[in-house]
Amino acid sequence: MLQAGTTNSIGVLLPQRLAQILENPYYARFLMGVGQICDQEGYTLLLTPPLQDSVLKAIPYAAVDGFIVCGLETEGAEVAELIRRDIPFVLIDSDRYENAPSVEVDDRGGAREVTRYLLDLGHRRIAVLSIAPGPDVATRGYRGPLGRRMTGIEEALAASGLTMADVALAEVPVTRVDGYRATKELMARPVPPTAIMALSDVLAYGAVDALQELGHQVPDEVSVTGFDDLAESAWFRPRLTTVRQPIVTKGRSAASFLISAVRGRTSTPISSSARP
Repeated sequence: MLQAGTTNSIGVLLPQRLAQILENPYYARFLMGVGQICDQEGYTLLLTPPLQDSVLKAIPYAAVDGFIVCGLETEGAEVAELIRRDIPFVLIDSDRYENAPSVEVDDRGGAREVTRYLLDLGHRRIAVLSIAPGPDVATRGYRGPLGRRMTGIEEALAASGLTMADVALAEVPVTRVDGYRATKELMARPVPPTAIMALSDVLAYGAVDALQELGHQVPDEVSVTGFDDLAESAWFRPRLTTVRQPIVTKGRSAASFLISAVRGRTSTPISSSARP
């Protein structure tokens, strides 16, 4: 390492503790894509969660050639530190940053379409199971993919003469248990929703668990939608209506761009055979 000046390793800078990350199947699929490119190009992979609850503190301890940065704000101290240290990085599930590659999907369009789908079914009592946005949402608003998804929801609602004030909103961590608990609370309201739009498949699974326990037929009595189209959704019963994003391909693309940057390339990703 000292002689070559490289580690032949890339890091994934994670926004949450490992236990939370590994509980979310989204990251298993994403890391599969990253791992495929690492195997192909001869790189090892280092998962870098927050150190003492600080992502910033974790950066100096990671012996890597570059980072895939997941779910962090581009104007935050972490991105500034990577720039200061001249470490190549690629952004995932973040706001765009003009000086770094960013791999994203059309979160706004996907959320707009699934909201329109529920409205076209005749639903007007809709609840949104949202990914918890963090404590600063009150002052800074929704950011990154969550902000884009909320914008898509608002656009579809506006086309039907509705606003977010007409929607029941629950913001919870992305776990099946939290989706279950939030749905139990939503259905206990005096006027419960007839449709639950989860912004993660994992939350949708928990919602269906709660509805079945309460004796509600899905989708006959209450419609449930997800977002991600995880592999588990293919055999989930009842079949889940969900927004598909190619998670494995996101991981492959991010790793390709990063390794290209590490090697001094500025044109195309390494692999042209990325697949979902």
